[in-house]
Amino acid sequence: MNPEDFGKVAVLMGGISTERKISLKSGRAVLASLVSSGINATEVDAGYDLFEKMRTGNFDRAFIALHGQWGEDGVVQGGLEMMNIPYTGSGVLASALGMDKLRSKRLWNSVGIITPEYIELKSQGSFQDVQDWLAYPVVVKPSREGSSLGMTIVKKPENILAAWKLARGHDDCIFAERYIEGKEYTVSILGRETLPAICVETDAEFYDYDAKYLSSKTRYLCPAGLPAKAEKKLADIAIKAFDTVGCQGWGRVDFLLDKNGTPYVLEVNTVPGLTDHSLVPMAAKQAGLDFNELMIKILESSYVDRH
Repeated sequence: MNPEDFGKVAVLMGGISTERKISLKSGRAVLASLVSSGINATEVDAGYDLFEKMRTGNFDRAFIALHGQWGEDGVVQGGLEMMNIPYTGSGVLASALGMDKLRSKRLWNSVGIITPEYIELKSQGSFQDVQDWLAYPVVVKPSREGSSLGMTIVKKPENILAAWKLARGHDDCIFAERYIEGKEYTVSILGRETLPAICVETDAEFYDYDAKYLSSKTRYLCPAGLPAKAEKKLADIAIKAFDTVGCQGWGRVDFLLDKNGTPYVLEVNTVPGLTDHSLVPMAAKQAGLDFNELMIKILESSYVDRH
């Protein structure tokens, strides 16, 4: 497509979630890339006045670079649909489900996709169920939060209350899932194609916020070092998990592989990070797409049929 075909593009970034800082970094990288490609793109900080900005700005489409709640979870997508403004990535329902790890897991279980066993922690009264049905260690997570915020690996029953309280600071829907010892992998999806898998290695207890964004010691292996058959299996599962949630356009599916090589789906990300050091651009580069080409392909997802 020619740059002028996209019209005036709003790059939505920042927002009001706990992932605001990361979103600003993603959005500004996207903006710089689109402008360098000759596209008429403008930064739009997605605050409570977002839709007024979209109305007065006379934008033709939106590139969503928002992470977390009130941006990645279907709220902004719904508003843009009401305004008849095309946008990148997944639609309202898939965005909401992708943000909700607990409900994604229930969907995946229904179609035979393996995900770590879990128990919803509706109250402190659920703690005994963790010991009875899962056994320690477990991972306690807020269901609707990103960047591993509010997550804790709990190794002993006496530590679960603190983990639950930490998660409650991020969401009122919390669950514990069985801890899977193994390596973490991620598979990016662009259109209907998967990109090369990435193996993530960290010296931290798990791939937490600091390991994702602050540590210089986190290692990303792409190629991931998997046998071709094993990587193909991950790619096939990633597409199935992506489709089950109803995702479109682009995204990323995260896995853990246990010591037997069994892949467990952890979550789907409908708006992953988009700096030039993020995982999707890294996988795209391995596939022969530079950052600017990747941004154009993602922008083209604003043309998908959502009905």
